[in-house]
Amino acid sequence: MFSVGVILFIIIQGIFPFKEAKKDEYFYNLIINGKLDTYWSKVGGQSLSPEFKDLILRMFSYDGSKRPTVDEIKAHPWMTGKGIDIKGIRGDLIERLSASRSEKTAASSNADGSRRAGKGTDQRLHLVREPVSESNLQNYMFNDKTDFMTQCDPGYIVELIEEFNANRYDN
Repeated sequence: MFSVGVILFIIIQGIFPFKEAKKDEYFYNLIINGKLDTYWSKVGGQSLSPEFKDLILRMFSYDGSKRPTVDEIKAHPWMTGKGIDIKGIRGDLIERLSASRSEKTAASSNADGSRRAGKGTDQRLHLVREPVSESNLQNYMFNDKTDFMTQCDPGYIVELIEEFNANRYDN
């Protein structure tokens, strides 16, 4: 259950919840000592639902006997989605993704082409990866205080996954 919790956290937040599940590890120590406001602010989870936070913290319990069973997880309010308009949320996400795609398509068709052409460059490189700036590169690094850099918006990760899946089945 602990490992499933880690995977669930990664899916939702787009980052690892902690480096190691040890009492002396900074992030895990915040959880087991009940410093949850600090933990959620450090991992960018302030806006996560109380139901998700409850489920994930129970899955991260230091005492394995206090972790939920599969049946308890299935019945948890976050998993059942009671009172949540799933179809509306899905429709909103698809609409936002379509708008984002339209903006990107318009921007690429208006580009001057200088990025795509040039002596000695592979003209298909832009299809693989956008250039990485120094500021973006820092979003994926740890600092020397065993702290996560959480400037990357987890919602962006979800949009990338949705876009990837949609493109995979469109072609």
